[in-house]
Amino acid sequence: MSSVPAGVSSAGGREGVWVGALMFMMIVRKLILESFELHDPKGFGLTTGSFSDTFGSSWFCKPVSPKSKRLLRWEKLKSNCSTGREMDLSTSALADSVVASVNDIELQEPSISTILMNFENKFDPYEAVSTPLYQTATFKQPSAIENGPYDYTRSGNPTRDVLESLLAKLDKADRAFCFTSGMAALASVAHLVESGQEIVAGDDIYGGSDRLLSKVIPKNGVVVKRVNTSDLDEVASAISPRTKLVWFESPTNPRLIISDIRKISEIAHAHGALVLVDNSIMSPVLSRPLELGADIVMHSATKFIAGHSDLMAGVLAVKGESLAKELYFLQNAEGSGLAPFDCWLCLRGIKTMALRIEKQQDNAQKIAEFLASHPRVKRVNYAGLPDHPGRALHYSQAKGAGAVLSFLTSSVALSKHIVESTKYFSITVSFGSVKSLISMPCFMSHASIPAEVREARGLTEDLVRISVGIEDVNDLIADLDNALRTGPARGCSKI
Repeated sequence: MSSVPAGVSSAGGREGVWVGALMFMMIVRKLILESFELHDPKGFGLTTGSFSDTFGSSWFCKPVSPKSKRLLRWEKLKSNCSTGREMDLSTSALADSVVASVNDIELQEPSISTILMNFENKFDPYEAVSTPLYQTATFKQPSAIENGPYDYTRSGNPTRDVLESLLAKLDKADRAFCFTSGMAALASVAHLVESGQEIVAGDDIYGGSDRLLSKVIPKNGVVVKRVNTSDLDEVASAISPRTKLVWFESPTNPRLIISDIRKISEIAHAHGALVLVDNSIMSPVLSRPLELGADIVMHSATKFIAGHSDLMAGVLAVKGESLAKELYFLQNAEGSGLAPFDCWLCLRGIKTMALRIEKQQDNAQKIAEFLASHPRVKRVNYAGLPDHPGRALHYSQAKGAGAVLSFLTSSVALSKHIVESTKYFSITVSFGSVKSLISMPCFMSHASIPAEVREARGLTEDLVRISVGIEDVNDLIADLDNALRTGPARGCSKI
């Protein structure tokens, strides 16, 4: 049976086939020529002459980086989108829609969860999706008198640079620097203050920071003043012309007291002082103190940034190139930069930071509400609760209350029983892990502070601190409820 449609001769059908084949060959030729042009961006005439004369037999094996190919294709695309051409009115509405969409994409800042999954591995020539680990102490140089981009890992390492670049972007900082621990980062900041100058520091801060401020820094001739940073008048009265640095946390560790970052920054800057905010409890996901006026933000990346209790790291995110240069000099001179493997681990953990914190904060809110309603709990410190005295201020400078809370029972014995009786909360210092953690700060993270000083600051021994993880919140609440119900009666003030 003939396959030629009615009304069409066999000869005409054959002619149509030949015409179609000819058109196909012309299209293929055009595409090949355009492909050659992509490899000849500078117009060296590579599309003339024979194929083998121009490219050789191995042309298809010529190494061209994927990024170069994309750039060349984009240049070709731009040349085909000349504004001098007359627009086809039949496609103008579609074109306008595309342009509007592109403009929206360019103007809209990606969310932090998107940034965490799409940071650039700018030092990897092979564009690996996962940042490579450059586990090396030193780098080969071009010659005896020339330096490459890296020479010695203490001074810089590609893996560390990727992490620091990402952290700077998260905090809206000019630069960020990674250290071997949060304390190493804080020690570098302390070296910015010279003998005879002053540091005004909060009185409710991490125990390790307190130890550095009270027992180490004064040996260098620096005067340290301690204040309640939630009291702006007290802060203002403590600052003098000799004050170089104002150092505080908000929320504080472990009592979750809120301080006004904007106003403290204004007061400090009026006297020419720098402002350092320890943002470890919040992380860049929930708070960006640099946008509120701070000059330096410190994170213990051991906590929420890395998130898995498997490394120690500290971060300084800073505003201003001059300050950044000073801190880089200290990081390099003191050899306190974070090792490549720890940077690599941190980069792996940080990808899920936004997701982890969202779950942890949701769990913490429910646990705080449960504890606040329990008859054996005297008070809960958590900005997510409506009766927290700093709630309004906190939410004016942060996106959420976080995943760390503390509570009082009025009984050291009961608090001890709670800490030791839970099944799903590990008894340990630190916070920010995917695993729920529990501690009694006066006997653990803040034990280095003298008892009389703790008492004067309102840090009582019955205080229990919880870092909420990503477990099922119903299991966590049931665990705490059992510990509370089975604990001894109130009345014991000492262990």
